[in-house]
Amino acid sequence: MPAVVIVGAQWGDEGKGKATDLLGSRVDHVVKFNGGNNAGHTVVIGDEKYALHLLPSGILSPGCTPVIGNGVVVDLSVLFEEIDGLEARGIDTSKLLISANAHVIADYNRTLDKVAERFLGSRKIGTTGRGIGPTYADKMNRLGIRVQDLFDEKILRQKVEGALELKNQILTKVYNRRAVDVEEIVEELTSYTDRLRPMVADTALVLHEALDRGETVLLEAGQATLLDVDHGTYPFVTSSSATTGGACTGSGIAPTDITRVIGIVKAYATRVGEGPFPTELGEGNDPDGDGERLRANGGEFGTTTGRPRRCGWYDAPIARYAARINGVTDFVLTKLDVLTGWDRIPVCVAYEVDGERVEEMPMTQTDFHHAKPIYEYFDGWHEDISHCRELGDLPQTAQDYVQALESMSGSRISAIGVGPDREQTIVVHDLL
Repeated sequence: MPAVVIVGAQWGDEGKGKATDLLGSRVDHVVKFNGGNNAGHTVVIGDEKYALHLLPSGILSPGCTPVIGNGVVVDLSVLFEEIDGLEARGIDTSKLLISANAHVIADYNRTLDKVAERFLGSRKIGTTGRGIGPTYADKMNRLGIRVQDLFDEKILRQKVEGALELKNQILTKVYNRRAVDVEEIVEELTSYTDRLRPMVADTALVLHEALDRGETVLLEAGQATLLDVDHGTYPFVTSSSATTGGACTGSGIAPTDITRVIGIVKAYATRVGEGPFPTELGEGNDPDGDGERLRANGGEFGTTTGRPRRCGWYDAPIARYAARINGVTDFVLTKLDVLTGWDRIPVCVAYEVDGERVEEMPMTQTDFHHAKPIYEYFDGWHEDISHCRELGDLPQTAQDYVQALESMSGSRISAIGVGPDREQTIVVHDLL
C-alpha cells in the first residue's frame, strides 16, 4: 500500500492541516517529518477548532496512529502542553509515537534564536524565536540532543556540556547574556523522561512494517516548498527539508514507497516573515486595499505566532516550481471562498526581470527579488460558494478560475476548499 506525501506548494499556511485531516480517516499512520512548533495547522471539525503546532494532524482522527518522525525537532514543554490541551477536550492521544532519533530543543537554543534575531536587526530572517534553527544547526554540527539521550543521563550531561562550551562563550562575550548552567538544562530535560518513555519508538521500523502489512502512511510537511532550506527563497527559509525529499529523510521511508504527492496551494498567496514575494499587495502597490481584504476574509494570521500574513495574488510560476521539485501528482486548492466578491481576480502567469519576460521562477535570489509579476485577469463571482460540494455547483466564473489555475500550475487540481470546515471541500478526483 502507498505512502502519500502532503506538502505546501507556496510559503506555508496553505491549509495542509485540513487536507491531512480530510484523509485522516482513510489512512493508518500520519507522520510529521520536519520542522517543529514554529508552524501550525488549524483544523475545523463541526463547531470545534483545533490549532496544532507540533503534533501531526492525524492526532484528531480516531484509529489513526500519529507519528513524530526523526526529522522533527521537539520542544518537550510544547509537546506535553499540546497533548494536555487536546485530552482536556476529549481527544485520545495515547497512540502517539515519537522517533528516538528526533532532536530535542533545549532552552539555550531558544535563547540563541531570540538574541541572534535581535542582533541581526534589519538583516533578520523573521524566525519565530522558538529555537528551531539553532537546534537544526546543532544537529548538523553533531552537537544535538536526541530523544533517546534523555534515557541515559550520563550521555545527556556530556552532550549538554559539549554544546555549552561554545554557546556560553557566545552568550556571554558576544550577546552579553548570562551563561547557561549545565545542571539546569539536564534537570529540565530529564523531568520529561518518565512521561515521554512510552511514546518513543523506532518509528522508521514501525512505518516500514505498516507498509508491509498493506497499511497506508500519510506524511505531512511543516512549512512549504518555498521555505525549504535547499529549494526555498534562501536565506529567508526554514531550517529543514519541507519537500518530498525531506519526507524520506525525515521519516525513514524509502523513496520507492511513495506513490502520490499532494501539493497544497491557496487560491491566492501568503507569506510570513522576511523575503521576496513578487505578488505581495502592500504599501505603494495596493490602492484598492486588496491585501488587507484578503487578510481579513481569509483570517490570515499565524496559527502559532499570531503574526499577520503578507498577502498577494496566486503565483502560477511558483506552483509549477513546486510541482517539479516535489513531483506533485495532485493539487488541493484551498480557500477559494475567500475570493468571493471580487469583480476581477489577477493571477501571476510570468515575471518581468530586467525588462524581459520570464516564464519560470528565476534562478538567482537577486532576480527573484526584483521580479515583477505579469498578470492575467479572470472574472470573479459574488455568490456564496461555501455550500458547494460538486465542481458543477460553483458559479461558472469560479469554475473557469479553477480550470485556469490547473492549466498553468503543473498538475491536476483534485480537491477544492470552499470553507474552513472539514466538510467544506469539493473532491474532483480521489486523493488516495
